[in-house]
Amino acid sequence: MAWKMTQLLLLALVTAAGSAQPRSVRARTGLLNVCMDAKHHKAHPGPEDNLYGQCSPWRKNACCTANTSQELHKDTSRLYNFNWEHCGRMEPACKRHFIQDNCLYECSPNLGPWIRQVNQSWRKERILNVPLCKEDCERWWEDCRTSYTCKSNWQKGWNWTSGINECPAGALCHTFESYFPTPAALCEGLWSHSYKVSDYSRGSGRCIQMWFDSAQGNPNEEVARFYAAAMGGAGSWAACPVLLSLVGMQWYNISSL
Repeated sequence: MAWKMTQLLLLALVTAAGSAQPRSVRARTGLLNVCMDAKHHKAHPGPEDNLYGQCSPWRKNACCTANTSQELHKDTSRLYNFNWEHCGRMEPACKRHFIQDNCLYECSPNLGPWIRQVNQSWRKERILNVPLCKEDCERWWEDCRTSYTCKSNWQKGWNWTSGINECPAGALCHTFESYFPTPAALCEGLWSHSYKVSDYSRGSGRCIQMWFDSAQGNPNEEVARFYAAAMGGAGSWAACPVLLSLVGMQWYNISSL
């Protein structure tokens, strides 16, 4: 009797493990070398020899076009009609981080492990909790702390009546440091948790680098492979620890009879 009960529990373990899949993981097949289903992304990554300025590190394999890369460098890009300088002049040292952030978002084919489905009019997928290397976040915050903004979440809540984002009624312009008191507050809050500040450093192979020297290769390829492999293994066996403990408890109870 005891052995039959244990067999049934083990069968439940195998069945649950085989069917368990993380609900939030991207439904599309494949997490590597992919582009988001969003407003300006290409369907598939590939070479783009003429990528402009700060987007050029992705020219060997990109999800953005040359035209998109040029628009990303404008103060008010026609891509989204978004004005960085909604509270006056943004310091150039600060602006370069926002350009780089946009280049990563639009051009990188290495964000697959963090792509999630969304129901939005302008995109069907977004990124969530991309592990951003801590130095990239810290430098972003340091270079922007004295520039001005009126919101702590730039993803939503703007006044779009003019066709360009403007501060909503009652929102006052203060320094970035007032709205984002820490580097994590900036990098994680700015785009509704598109990024999560990693404990890992640049070059570790465990965090996404916003900045890199393409002559040395794209370090984010290794990072994407690592997390894709981890997600591939985690989904199927997520239920194992609990079920194994149940098997052990059941065996103990039966043996004690």
